[in-house]
Amino acid sequence: MTTTTADGGFGQRLRALRADAGLSQERLAHVAGVSVRALADMERGRTRGPQYGTVKALARALGLDPDEARLLEAAAARGRPHTGPAPAVSLDLPRDTRDFTARGPALQALAALAESAAPGHPPVAVVAGTPGLGKTAFAVHAAHHLAARFPDGQLYLDLRAMDPEPLGPQDALARLLPALGVTGRSLPQSLDERVRLFRSLTATRRLLLVLDNAADESRLRPLLPATGTTLTIVTSRNSLAGLEAVHRVDLPLLRREEAVELLTRIVGAERVAREAQAARDLADRCGRLPLALRIAGQRLAVRPEESLAKLATLLGHEERGLDLLQAGDLKVRTAFALSYQRLDTVSRRLLRRGALAAGTSVSPETAALLADIPLRDARLRLEELCDGGLLQADPAVERYRFHDLLRLFAAERTTAEDDEAAREAALDRTADWMLARATAAALHFDAEQHGPPVGDPDPATAPAGRDRARAWLETERDQWLAALHHACVTGRHRQAIDTAEAMHWFSDLTQHWPQWVDVFRHAADAARALGSRREEATQLNYLAWAHNSRAQAGAALEAADRALTLARACDEPLQAGWALHYGAGALHRLGRTDEAVARLRDAVDCHRDNPTTQGRLAELSALNELGWALREHGHADEALAHHLTSMELCRRGIPGQTRHNLDIYQAFILWHLGNDYAALGRWQEAEASLRQAEDLAGKLDLPAWNGPVRLDLGRVLRHLARPAEARTVLTAALHTLTAHHHPLQTEAAAELRALDHTPSATAP
Repeated sequence: MTTTTADGGFGQRLRALRADAGLSQERLAHVAGVSVRALADMERGRTRGPQYGTVKALARALGLDPDEARLLEAAAARGRPHTGPAPAVSLDLPRDTRDFTARGPALQALAALAESAAPGHPPVAVVAGTPGLGKTAFAVHAAHHLAARFPDGQLYLDLRAMDPEPLGPQDALARLLPALGVTGRSLPQSLDERVRLFRSLTATRRLLLVLDNAADESRLRPLLPATGTTLTIVTSRNSLAGLEAVHRVDLPLLRREEAVELLTRIVGAERVAREAQAARDLADRCGRLPLALRIAGQRLAVRPEESLAKLATLLGHEERGLDLLQAGDLKVRTAFALSYQRLDTVSRRLLRRGALAAGTSVSPETAALLADIPLRDARLRLEELCDGGLLQADPAVERYRFHDLLRLFAAERTTAEDDEAAREAALDRTADWMLARATAAALHFDAEQHGPPVGDPDPATAPAGRDRARAWLETERDQWLAALHHACVTGRHRQAIDTAEAMHWFSDLTQHWPQWVDVFRHAADAARALGSRREEATQLNYLAWAHNSRAQAGAALEAADRALTLARACDEPLQAGWALHYGAGALHRLGRTDEAVARLRDAVDCHRDNPTTQGRLAELSALNELGWALREHGHADEALAHHLTSMELCRRGIPGQTRHNLDIYQAFILWHLGNDYAALGRWQEAEASLRQAEDLAGKLDLPAWNGPVRLDLGRVLRHLARPAEARTVLTAALHTLTAHHHPLQTEAAAELRALDHTPSATAP
């Protein structure tokens, strides 16, 4: 092995290598195909920079390994004179952005990476992500920031990934090598030789290399140094997931305050301070995307009289958003279009029709239906769109999200490229599938459903069991609700009614959902369109229940009265009883307690005369509601009697009802009994009943009830002078109620505050 140092001149290194090989000048000259005089001039330093081909021949004759050959070529390259024209493309860094904002942690990570670089592992940092995220601006700013740490130079090369034919490694090296001193005939012809020369030169220099806008891994790998301490910063719209052993720089969307700071640096602090809220609104309208913010800021900078509020308002109109986000040659739409145009026909359709999905994210199933492609194909392509920075994958579940402005772009493209018939067909296909699955999933919770539900459009992927069915219904809530609305608008009334009917029992478990009003209103309208008075009465009753759950007493009473009129007109006693029941709940909330109690007594009588299973269940519910109204009206003793009667009916069992369904009723009755006992001052009995209700509601997974039960239990514990236990229970109640957006969360918070100001509680 040679004993020469890495920083010796070419002649010194060549002489030492020849001596280590045991070769005379004559022998080495003969094997390498050079003259003895030329070899002697090289060793004496008279020829300090022989051409690449000569150095390659000498290395081969000396039997050097690749590392030694690279070092010899690097020594020769340093001695070559820089004659001839400058490179056609300058590789100087572009100018830094004076108003560059944020990205502190990412810059610190790059600085640490540069400091920790080991000669055998030159660091590579990959900056990838959504178009407009500011990847190039960050890379250039980082290069200027770190320039002093790289005394051998900083080089920038645009690899032009968005061009029809991106810059290949052969051409890229034809630009990089001249910047490193390789000129004229010294530039090798083959790609392999250029790669070897490039790596030999970078092995002995401390460079900072910015490779901007990389297309893919195969074009990039030949441009990465193999040894030495050169730092390479790569930007790409693609994730370049195939690159191994690289540092990945995460550039998230700017935080709101960072977005406002960028606007401030562009348009001036005084102007932003004058319209602080408008600046925040503008940051949000731009989706906190750096390119959009820069364009908005520069538009304002050249229009000093225009208010920030005006631009924020204009950007609030979706149909104009992308039109306004352009300033000179900077256009958000163009940035997105460059990536879109590189997709194949199917991926373009998948992306643009994804904008037709409801909600903030889309599932593979919905995307496949909208694009009319197989589910497996959709899954693969959605991942590719994420790798290309056009979608964002949910970190926890298999769902995908658009940036707000990319969604606008995709919506524009589907309007431009898909005719109305194609868009309607996509929505019809998706709505039919979604409603079929939603109906089948909801039937898992139907008390009268025996055996697994049927009718799912894809049984192989159907959610199995109540837990998975509930998870699907919650995750896809926006999409199946949109499908229900679409069914009503397009005259699919039977689908709308069947879906709403299937949701009836499930809605009891998710009373906190505000969407139930829309579900049952759509279904009532659909039943009216079909001329079915019985079904309209049923759906109006569900609608009255939904309004009552949202404390919308006036609307609940109106729906219940309409249901009562229809039910009596078509001789439907079950629905007549429920209409009395729900109307009473609304009357009670309106302060018309005597009328509420009278209606509930009528409801109990109506159901008691109905011998069907549904009649027994309705009687249980009416008794519970009657007891509640009486307790609230100051008749806790009579309320207790009704609730004890209800408990006895429940314990005796109802033909055709499972224990699970009866346990739901029992949990509700225990809650009422606990409050009856509390109203009567029988605190120990109140605690016992409420703890049973809490335990049963927890086992049955009824969060809509568990929160209120805990709230009442906390109140009882406070009366029992057990403040520590009361605090624990009330804290749990507040957590549950808040998580489900329950209106009682304010009462739970008030109870906790009261507990804070009460040193001790005594039982009355």
